[in-house]
Amino acid sequence: MNSFPENFLWGGAVAANQCEGGFNLDGKGLSTADVLTAGAPGKAREYTNGILPEKFYPSHNAIDFYHRYKEDIALFAEMGFKCFRTSINWSRIFPDGENGPNLKGLDFYDRLFDELIKYSIEPVITISHYETPFVLWKKYGSWKNRKLIDFYLRYCETIFTRYTQKVKYWMTFNEINVITLNPVMSAGLKIEPQEDFNQVVYQAAHHQFLASARAVKLGHDINPDFKIGMMMLYPTFYAETCKPEDQLAAMQSIDSHYYFSDVQVRGVYSQKALNFLQSKGVSLITEPDDDHELLQGKVDFIGFSYYNSNVATTRPEAAFTGGNMLNAVKNPFLKESDWGWSVDPIGLRIALNNLYDRYSIPLFIVENGLGAVDHLQADGTIHDHYRIDYLRRHIQVIKQSVVEDGVELIGYTPWGCIDLVSAGTGEMNKRYGFIYVDRDNQGNGSLNRYRKDSFYWYQRCISSNGEVI
Repeated sequence: MNSFPENFLWGGAVAANQCEGGFNLDGKGLSTADVLTAGAPGKAREYTNGILPEKFYPSHNAIDFYHRYKEDIALFAEMGFKCFRTSINWSRIFPDGENGPNLKGLDFYDRLFDELIKYSIEPVITISHYETPFVLWKKYGSWKNRKLIDFYLRYCETIFTRYTQKVKYWMTFNEINVITLNPVMSAGLKIEPQEDFNQVVYQAAHHQFLASARAVKLGHDINPDFKIGMMMLYPTFYAETCKPEDQLAAMQSIDSHYYFSDVQVRGVYSQKALNFLQSKGVSLITEPDDDHELLQGKVDFIGFSYYNSNVATTRPEAAFTGGNMLNAVKNPFLKESDWGWSVDPIGLRIALNNLYDRYSIPLFIVENGLGAVDHLQADGTIHDHYRIDYLRRHIQVIKQSVVEDGVELIGYTPWGCIDLVSAGTGEMNKRYGFIYVDRDNQGNGSLNRYRKDSFYWYQRCISSNGEVI
């Protein structure tokens, strides 16, 4: 093989809470994402106990994909998308997490999937992408409570049954390992001062592991052709030096993330994982059938996000830099994005090889991209050569991973294929898309869509199956 497979799924990715808007329309209930305020530029968002009138919540309107999805999907089709990754907003289907389902919510996703299928675009659906029905947080503490498993399974059964002939590819939780990095955003977990952080986070993760495993089994029972995967943030780590202690620090840094993929792919907690929990003072509360359920619900593929790499060190005086929620040492060999994230295409090749060598199941790059400040010109053009360069260099190493290294890769969906609300900060000016949306950090703008230069570049890339980049 000298190129990408003929059936390779080129596309793009978004999330419901970052693009749909319509937060209170047609019977939708509040989600945990709906009570995240906008942060100051480059700063994290605040989680509020309900909606405060003096605060701005950017996800409430987002880019109004809820009303403009036909226009946007037509643009995706113009680029030549083979697939489109999005999520279903849980509280649009079960407004309070318990009672439902909400038929108008189900109807919306029927129309959305039908529109994609009309253009022969395969839906790739994340079941829970950084949002949980707000009532489940208020009433049960979100994923702290084992009862969330049953509520999640009822939601899964509803959408698996409803869309059994429309959706083939599913992922159970978005970036499941981010529960340790940002538990509020990831899982709606508010950890109180008197609570032990590690005990809460890893217990909640255990509940999500069980929910995922049960969902995999349930989905396969409903439709054996379903492909149901996990999804993780992949943080390639380098040791700062060849000092053995730095090498060990790099290994331990990535092991803390393999903890999540190991359980979902292998169906067991390894001895290393059990020792890790013990070292953190965590004592998981389990039930007798948990081990069996995890083993029965192993995922079919690994979806993952990759934006940047990280450097681990043991130097106590080291200055750390931000980068997709991870604190790491600045890498002097790499340039950085406007938001201080290292740009490292080779790190993606390492990620692909590490994952495939470790698990030997298909992989799917479901997020990758460059957040940058774009400028809309008077003639409606946007010249984002920096984004083209970023994506070109990453696609080159993806091809090497597939052709030279033998990695089995399902597809590639760059993140934020249309500009959307930043998950971490709530900004609009941190743009990833091939399509510019006229909206600013304060929610002002026409919401008109404009094709960037990268739109036409990605169009040529897809039409040539990755040969013309």
